[in-house]
Amino acid sequence: MGASLNDVKHRITSTKKTRQITSAMEMVSQAKLNQIQKHTKNYAEYASQVKSVVLHLAQTHILDGLTKSSGHSADNDQSKPKRTAYLVITSDRGMVGSYNSNVIRETNQFINQHSGKSKDYQILAVGGNGSEFYKKRGENVSYEYRGVSDVPTFVEVHQIVKTITSMYDAGNFDELYVCYEHFVNRMVSRFRAEKMLPVDDEAIQGQASQDIEVKPMTAEYDVEPSEKEVLNVVLPQYAQSLVYGAILDAKTSEHASSSTAMKSASDNADDLISSLELQYNRARQAAITTEITEITGGQEALSK
Repeated sequence: MGASLNDVKHRITSTKKTRQITSAMEMVSQAKLNQIQKHTKNYAEYASQVKSVVLHLAQTHILDGLTKSSGHSADNDQSKPKRTAYLVITSDRGMVGSYNSNVIRETNQFINQHSGKSKDYQILAVGGNGSEFYKKRGENVSYEYRGVSDVPTFVEVHQIVKTITSMYDAGNFDELYVCYEHFVNRMVSRFRAEKMLPVDDEAIQGQASQDIEVKPMTAEYDVEPSEKEVLNVVLPQYAQSLVYGAILDAKTSEHASSSTAMKSASDNADDLISSLELQYNRARQAAITTEITEITGGQEALSK
């Protein structure tokens, strides 16, 4: 009985230490979530303006001839099947609940729907979990980036965008979809797969259908110095804003998922501690009762 009591007492102590760790991790994740939400709020104003300009350019048909005038080979040869790239955003670390598994599962479903049985696609992985998953399964991971900051800066993401757009311009793939978890609130996130390249009607309308704030603007433009020069400035900013916004969004979901997972772990630890303490008290009470019974029985034997 003594050994059993010691085992239970040891489990209580160990579980309390685990709860201290998970509680601390929950606080850290919550602080990161608050920080990135403030950062995202400031960035949303810029993103809204860029998206508004592009959406209204589309309404004025300035973008109509963009893909036709593009030098990209896939745009000029409609008989060739499109080679698709999927930018998959996951975390580098674990202990984020079902965050990574949700992204990968939903991405796989989207790939199956979009690419079908064709294997002529590639994975661009931002985050170690996604990279390792697809590498282990022999998928074509043509680009990976690890170590995204807890609150990513535009400069940091600009390097990612620059590399990806260079791959697109070089003809490595014909279209790009960004796959990530969209932050809804601290308890809910939803998977999104958004077309980023080329910037055509499908990509623009896809963005227009999202729950983004679009600033009211007139659909009439005086273009100076030329339409081409305007597009050369606006469209790269648009592409950058999409990827940067997706990474910010994904990181926000990651921190929220981590905070929720650590809170759940702490709550489970509390439940286990309560159960173990009840078990310990009952075992201790039983041991005391047994000891009193033995002493009483011994005294009765001596008195006879």
